[in-house]
Amino acid sequence: RSGAPLSRVEARRQARARKPGAAVVASRAIGEVFITTGVLMLLFVTYQLWWTNVRAHAQAGKEASSLQNDWASGKRNPGAFEPGQGFAILHIPKLDVVVPIAEGTSSKGVLDRGMVGHYAEGALKTAMPGDRTGNFGLAGHRNTHGEPFRYINRLAPGDPIVVETQDEYFVYKMASILPVTPPSNTSVLNPVPKGSGFTKPGRYITLTTCTPEFTSKYRMIVWGKMVEERPRSKGKPDALVS
Repeated sequence: RSGAPLSRVEARRQARARKPGAAVVASRAIGEVFITTGVLMLLFVTYQLWWTNVRAHAQAGKEASSLQNDWASGKRNPGAFEPGQGFAILHIPKLDVVVPIAEGTSSKGVLDRGMVGHYAEGALKTAMPGDRTGNFGLAGHRNTHGEPFRYINRLAPGDPIVVETQDEYFVYKMASILPVTPPSNTSVLNPVPKGSGFTKPGRYITLTTCTPEFTSKYRMIVWGKMVEERPRSKGKPDALVS
């Protein structure tokens, strides 16, 4: 009869029938796990690709401003720098890159803060721009954390690379590129870097970064040769004059 009250036994039977089975409960739980995992992965990717760049650009900009303020006020730097200490500014006009250079290549203390780092320790110690001869070696992130070297593969022979210090501008011209090499190939940082095309001592710059993008399996190398050393008192070099 329609609308007739159910017996207790019948009511319990229908309640059990409406209750989802173990397979349904398990599939729902797995689905929720997948959704939660997907959201977490999306947040992580957003953090890596966006927020690390925002934070690193802010840190690097603060360091660059601090350097420029010290230089303008006449505060002298010691000539020898502590690990993580900024001491110069790198300009790559073609790529709109303006980024501080700090001593050392530690991820936490230098590279993850959006700066590029000078190879300055142990067997990988390289020259400074003011040295009469040698190779000024720099490392920078290609992706995330400011990614200052993301597009160095777009540089062509003759493109200027400028290092600005407290007293001088050092202007290099891009000379050659090594698209892929193992991280173990430290000869790219030699005073006369192997594979660069340079055959005798000179004043060189080496930019190193990871490749392919979003991996650290290999290294990409860009080399340049110094073509001008200009005192700051004479104003900016042509490469920085728009």
